[in-house]
Amino acid sequence: MDSPFSVLDLGVIMGLMDKWATKLPTVQPFYAVKCNPNLSLIGALAALGSSFDCASRAEIDSVLSLGVSPDRIIFANPCKPESHIRYAATVGVNVTTFDSKDEVEKIRKCHPTCELLLRIKPPQDSGARSSLGLKYGALLEEVPELLQAAQAAGLRVTGVSFHIGSGGAISAAKSVFDEASRLGLPRMSVLDIGGGFTCGALFDAAALKINAAIEASFGSEEGLVVIGEPGRYFAETAFTLATKVIGKRVRGEMREYWIDDGIYGTLNNIVFDYATVTCTPLACASRPENPRCRDSKTYPSTVFGPTCDSIDTVLRDYQLPELQVNDWLVFPNMGAYTTSSGTNFNGFSSSAKSTFLAYSSPIAREHAMF
Repeated sequence: MDSPFSVLDLGVIMGLMDKWATKLPTVQPFYAVKCNPNLSLIGALAALGSSFDCASRAEIDSVLSLGVSPDRIIFANPCKPESHIRYAATVGVNVTTFDSKDEVEKIRKCHPTCELLLRIKPPQDSGARSSLGLKYGALLEEVPELLQAAQAAGLRVTGVSFHIGSGGAISAAKSVFDEASRLGLPRMSVLDIGGGFTCGALFDAAALKINAAIEASFGSEEGLVVIGEPGRYFAETAFTLATKVIGKRVRGEMREYWIDDGIYGTLNNIVFDYATVTCTPLACASRPENPRCRDSKTYPSTVFGPTCDSIDTVLRDYQLPELQVNDWLVFPNMGAYTTSSGTNFNGFSSSAKSTFLAYSSPIAREHAMF
């Protein structure tokens, strides 16, 4: 079998969508395509009712190619090339974000019927793994001027967005709603609570805080539409990466292995997403009498990627059983900011990797946890 490859578990996606609907029933998910643009993932989410957060023309194209209606897309990039804004206008994507007067002018010129969400910088860091506060978001003192600039340009600001934050961010968004009313702008109706969600216990805790904060700040707001931009929440745990051992070196007790994916490929999340990866042997082709290799003695091991760069080191001092060339290592939770950020460095193509679809039942997923 060609290697490396990934497996997308559609059962995981269905379970996560069910949990989102249970824990955040008033929040419409707009999947952040940048996290993982796999078309099978996008198609599954579309079929389950998700809408989409796109940040470029190419991402919009991908979603539309699956027959998704453009009114289920938000162009959630506060700074866009003019050509991308014109393209959004031609295909009917009519909601976008902004956080500067220059962006207002570009939108006025290229897509004057577009509705706007004002992206604000939350008053405190959210604790998300990748903070976007340094790059995007208007300061609260800049809000009146930006709202007036949009009004002067004949553009309607229909709501507020931010990267995932605390209850303080939702309260700050409500202050923008109130400021728009004070300035005589049309009533806002959209609250975009952004992305940065993870699944598991952290999601449960975040959902409780979000629901309470929305009720506290917007409980009396009629016709409010709340959306979120989950990426990692849906993608991370749904993908598993399978790699093959292509080289080996023994130095005393230390074992050194080369695999056919690495830091410049799918495992770039170690560098760019601060991921801590784990792996297990799947099957030892060299020793079919012991196919899982899990009861063997383990050794401190280094795992290198395939390129000639020494930075391409996946794991150090990691306990693994004795492996041979053509054995397999499997990396779980490899769906978030992995294939979307890979390169073709040294001629090892990220785009050539296959993804296979699987469906695990809830019972199978529960047993896999133990």
